[in-house]
Amino acid sequence: MIAPSGSYRFIALDVETASRAPGSICQIGLGCVRPDNFVETFSTHVDPQVSFDPFNVELHGIGPDTVVDAPCFAEAWGALLPLLTRHHLVQHSRFDQMAIEAACRVHDLSRPELSWTDSVKIARRAWPEFKGNGGHGLGHLKDALGLEFRHHDAGEDARAAAQVMVLAEERLGKSFAQIAVSPYKAQIKLSL
Repeated sequence: MIAPSGSYRFIALDVETASRAPGSICQIGLGCVRPDNFVETFSTHVDPQVSFDPFNVELHGIGPDTVVDAPCFAEAWGALLPLLTRHHLVQHSRFDQMAIEAACRVHDLSRPELSWTDSVKIARRAWPEFKGNGGHGLGHLKDALGLEFRHHDAGEDARAAAQVMVLAEERLGKSFAQIAVSPYKAQIKLSL
């Protein structure tokens, strides 16, 4: 598995799981935002080393046959971690962070020290009119903002979350650092 290796403004991360267990990651996707706002998309299937729930297979189309030659989570995570620790991460809801932490526990890996922002919260600030009128989930934002992606594919969802952040920057007239990172976190990051 060859992970992206550039320097990006931020990276959106999304995962799909094999079952209701958050640590059963079967796909990891990244939306890497370059300085020109172009989003480079990366995804890899992951062998969750657990049984697949039929509901999840129907939702995302990933099953045991899909992950036959895929790396296990520890291998995939080891390849991605050097990139992810250098960037601020975006997730569309807190599920992705919780799934990564659960998978690390399952595979006896140390909890990663990563910097996260929830694009749902940013979308609520940028488009308050969607509250009670479709909401701020990726499914509604796809239609409301004219995004094109295949929902429940980790790479596609990561790209969509990255695009939501770029559009929110434009809508709010603020940079990613201004809308995604609290002043306290920004000061800590700058002093590192």
